[in-house]
Amino acid sequence: MSTQGTASRPRFRDVLREPRMVAVLALGLASGLPYNLTDGTLQAWLKDYGISNTRIGLLTLVGLPYAWKFLWAPLIDRYRLPFIGRRRGWIVVLQLALAGVIAASAFYSPADALTAVAVLAFATGFLSASQDIVINAYTADVARPHERGLAAMATSIGYRAAAWFSFSIALIVAQYFGWQAAYLMLAAAMVVLAAGTLAAPEPAQRSTPPGTLRESISVPLRQLLAGPGALALIVLLVVYKVGDAFSLRLFTPFLMDLGFSKEEIGVVTKSVMAIATIAGTVLGGLWMIRLGLYRAMLWFGSFQAVSNLTYMVLAVAGKNHVLMIAAIAIDNLAGGMGSVALTAFVLALCDQRFSAFQYALLSAIAVIPRTYLGVPAGFLADRAGWPTFYLVSFIAAIPGIALVWWLRKDVRALDLRGTTASA
Repeated sequence: MSTQGTASRPRFRDVLREPRMVAVLALGLASGLPYNLTDGTLQAWLKDYGISNTRIGLLTLVGLPYAWKFLWAPLIDRYRLPFIGRRRGWIVVLQLALAGVIAASAFYSPADALTAVAVLAFATGFLSASQDIVINAYTADVARPHERGLAAMATSIGYRAAAWFSFSIALIVAQYFGWQAAYLMLAAAMVVLAAGTLAAPEPAQRSTPPGTLRESISVPLRQLLAGPGALALIVLLVVYKVGDAFSLRLFTPFLMDLGFSKEEIGVVTKSVMAIATIAGTVLGGLWMIRLGLYRAMLWFGSFQAVSNLTYMVLAVAGKNHVLMIAAIAIDNLAGGMGSVALTAFVLALCDQRFSAFQYALLSAIAVIPRTYLGVPAGFLADRAGWPTFYLVSFIAAIPGIALVWWLRKDVRALDLRGTTASA
C-alpha cells in the first residue's frame, strides 16, 4: 500500500471519538426501528387478531419499497429541502412522517380495519425505505476513507439494536399493555431519533450536486461504469458474498433435518447469531481502520468461506449441540466481518454528488445472490445431501476472494479515493 494510504490511517481512539461516527450510529438506530413494522412485529400483531396466514403472507408485500427504493433515490439526490441541509432535511422530515404514520396505526385494529392497517404499513415501508436512502447517502458523504469500516460497523450495530427493540420490546409491551401502547411507544422513539438528527453534523459538500433530474440518473450510472476496471468492481460486489448467501438460504431446514427442535432453533440459534454477528461487526469495523479496504475484503472473505465448512462438519456429525453452537458462532462472526467489508466497499464506490441513488442501486445489486439462490440451493440439498451442499457453498465463495486479489490495485485505489478532499 502506498505511503499516502498508510499515513491516512489514524489511531483507533482518534476515529472512535469522532462526532460523525456517533451520528452514524444514531442514524443506524433510526433506520432499523421501523423495519419490523412491515415484517415480524406487523405479523405478530395480525396473528394476535386472528388474521389468516394467507392474508399475512399477502401483507408481506408491504415491504416491497425496500427492494425498489433505487427508483426514487435520484429525486433525493436532485432536490433538497430548504432547511437544515441536503441530507438532514430529508431525514428529519421522513422521521417525523414515520412517527405520524406509526402513531396513526395505533388507532386501528386489524380485526376491524385491515385495509387501513395495510395502507399504513405500506406507508411505513415506503417512508422507511426512503429514510434508508438518505441515511445511507449521509453515511457515504460523512465517512472519510479510513472511517468507512467503522461507519459500516456503527450503522449495522444501530440497525440491529433498533430492529430488535421494535420487535422484542414491542411484543413485550403489547403483551402487557396492548398493541396501541406498543405502537405509540415506537412512534415516540422515532420522534426522539428525529431530535437527535438535528444535532448531527451535516456532511461537508465537496462537489456540486446534480442540476437536473435527468443528470441525477444518467451521470451517476456513467460514473459507476467509468474506467477500465469499473465493471469488474460491480461484478465483485455481486459475487463477494455468494458463498455466504448460498449457505444460509436453507439454514432452518438444514437444522430441522439434523433433528433439532423448533424451540432449539428459535431460542439457541437466534441468540448465538445476534451475539456473534455483533461481535464480528465490531471486530471488522475496528480492524478495517488498520487493514484498509483491500486486505479487509481479502481476509474477511476468506474467513467467510472457511466458516461454511463448519456446517459441513455439523452435517457429517449429525445432531450435536456443541457443534451447532460453534458452527453458528463462527459463521456469524465471519459473516459480520464480511458484511462490514462489503458495506465499506459500497461506500467507497459512491460519489458524493449521487450517493443516494448510487448506494440504493449498489445495495440492491449486492443482495442479488440472496434473492435468487434459493432455487438451486434446494435442488442441491435434496439431491446431493447437506455435507455436499456446504462444501459447494465453500467452493462458491472462492471466485469472490480470487476477484478481490485480482482487482487489488483497483480496490486500493478506490480506498484512497477522496483522501485528500476529506482530510
